[in-house]
Parts: sequence; structure tokens; C-alpha cells
Amino acid sequence: MRPITSATCRRLGVPALVLASLGFCGWRFMLRMPLESYRGPWVPLSPEETTLRDALRRDVRVIAGEIGNRNWFVHPRLVEAAAWIEASLAQAGYKVRRLGYEVRGKTCHNLEAEIPGRTCPEEIVVIGAHYDSVPGCPAANDNGSGVAALLALARAFAGAEPERTIRFVAFVNEEPPFYRSSEMGSFVYARECRRRGDRVVAMLSLETIGYYRDERGSQMYPPPFSLFYPSEGNFIAFVGNVRSLALVQRCLATFRREVKFPSEGAALPGFITGVGWSDHWSFWKHGYPALMATDTAPLRYRHYHTPQDTPEKLDYDRMARVVAGLERVARDLAGAR
Repeated sequence: MRPITSATCRRLGVPALVLASLGFCGWRFMLRMPLESYRGPWVPLSPEETTLRDALRRDVRVIAGEIGNRNWFVHPRLVEAAAWIEASLAQAGYKVRRLGYEVRGKTCHNLEAEIPGRTCPEEIVVIGAHYDSVPGCPAANDNGSGVAALLALARAFAGAEPERTIRFVAFVNEEPPFYRSSEMGSFVYARECRRRGDRVVAMLSLETIGYYRDERGSQMYPPPFSLFYPSEGNFIAFVGNVRSLALVQRCLATFRREVKFPSEGAALPGFITGVGWSDHWSFWKHGYPALMATDTAPLRYRHYHTPQDTPEKLDYDRMARVVAGLERVARDLAGAR
């Protein structure tokens, strides 16, 4: 072995320092977000947010309390959930498309409600949430909270005339054994969008958004993110891959301007734990910009994927504030003021 001299160390040290500096700059680039997260006291809900809170609670109780465990293994419950979502969207004034496909001998459906864009109909914003549950779980937070938010946003947009086309999509089969496979409902949907040449300019996945805690240490992270983010699990997170950086920054900036609620964001490589944990992953795989809005699920919520994920565990006041902010985000993206 060649001996390591001081000159060798100096030669190695310069490029190592350069690489370390580049790595640090890269991390700063991916984590640096516009504006500041809200850190003030809780602001009481407005009358409109109070009405929204009650609707969110009602919808979570239906899908997680009355329907409960819903997935390919208990197919009639999955069908019941799809029928309820379809009826809810129809009641809001939408014509709902049932997009069925065969999965291991059973027909499953994505559900789509669309408002065509007024001036840029070829540019499409997709707001999505999966409605299936992990087997054996009522799935109030994962993902009854996302479905309730999807329905609330669709109701808020009823009668709107956005510049861009906006689609509200309830996805099936996000959970195992279909997770991150070609049988995942959002993968089937995104693949069809790509086949048709749809120009999806933004996709927001509403994933597990109902649980918040103020105690220090209530939020966990994969290393080394605890160095950059708060230890209190009281924020909503906007998470995308590096190619979706501009989308993450835009959504987070809008949320922070419009809503007094803690928020964090990052655009990170998709291989990092948690970054691709929902239906936005399917859109990345087909070349579309996409992000996940989430309370970070198992990094905060100890009832994740258990029979204890029930409706009374959720914080509907804070969830209402988050959904009100997500409405502002969706309106900005779609050009619906």
C-alpha cells in the first residue's frame, strides 16, 4: 500500500472540502423554502372554518366509522366506499367518472370529478387522495382525513371557473399489497394520463392530514432531518422530489401567506424515507410534478396502520385550518380566485 503523506492529505483534502461544500449547498437548496412558518398562538376558527370542521368530522366518521376497513380483501366495503364518494361528489354538482380496472380478478375504481379550465384547459391540476385502507384498519387518518379533505375541496370549487382544468380524484389500492406497484390506482391513472398526453402541471396528494401535537419530541424524522426541522408535531408538511421543487415552493408560499398555521416543506431525492409515501409517487414515475401534503403519518401518529386509527383520534379544528389553506393553494394553482 502506498504510504499517505502530508502532501497526499492536502491533495485529497481540497476536493473533499469542495465535495462537502457542494453537498451542503445541495441540501440547503432542497430544504430552503419561501417565507416563514407561522409560530404564533392558535387563532380561533372563523364561522366558515367551523362549518368546514363539522363537514370533515362527518365525512371521516362515515368512511372510517360506518364503512371502516375497506380494501381489496373486503371488496364489498371498498365498493361501498367508492359509491359513497361518488354520491358525495354528485351531490356537490359533479358528473363523476368511474375509472375501473381489473386487479387480481376484482374490479376496482378510481373516481374523477373535473372542472374544465376556462382559458388554459390543456393545463391540468390534479388533487387526489386514496380511499382504501390497510387491511384490518378503519383508517380514519390514513386516509379518511385525505378523502374528507378531497370532498371538502371539491365542494368549495363547485361552480368555480378556474383558468386551468382541475380534477378531484379518489384513488383506489394505494395500500399494500399494491403499494408502489403497477396495480396501484394512482399508477394506473397517471399512466393513462401520460398515454393520452395529458399535461398535468401539478398534482397534490392529500395523505394523512388529521393529527397534530404541540409537545416537544412528538415529531420524528429520518436522519439527519431533526437538525433542520422542529421537534413538535404541529405542522403540515409539503413534500416533493427534487424535480418538483418549484411546485413545493409555490404551494408552501401560498399556504404561508394565506393561513396562520405551522408548515414545513422539502424537495428531496425520492429514495429518502417518507418522501414518496403516497400517490404522488405514481405521478413522479410518469414524469409529472407532484407533492404530498401530510402530517407525516408514522413519524408522528402512533396509531398509523393499526385498528386504533379511529375518528376520535383526529384534531378536526386544526385539520379544518389546514384544509382551508389547501383550498387557497388549489385556487392559486388552478387560477381560481
